[in-house]
Amino acid sequence: MEYQILAKGIALAGCGIGAGLALIAGIGPGIGEGNCAARACEVIGRNPECKGDVTSSMILGIALSETTGIYGFVTGLLLIFVAPGMFMGYLN
Repeated sequence: MEYQILAKGIALAGCGIGAGLALIAGIGPGIGEGNCAARACEVIGRNPECKGDVTSSMILGIALSETTGIYGFVTGLLLIFVAPGMFMGYLN
């Protein structure tokens, strides 16, 4: 009986730590998107004729980098809400 309580505590702690680490994945895309927008504004300021090309490339790059943050967010939500219930079902 004590083994099950300890196992449940370890499973919940692992889910919490994993969710926290997964949600840290939102920092990288935020920094990358900020740098991308800053460089795009810098380029457009130097050469206004290339605004359309730079803007379309910037939007594509930002959209691709945002998927990393979304994957981390979804992983964190799954670890918070879905995984503990699954672990508790296995440990009963």
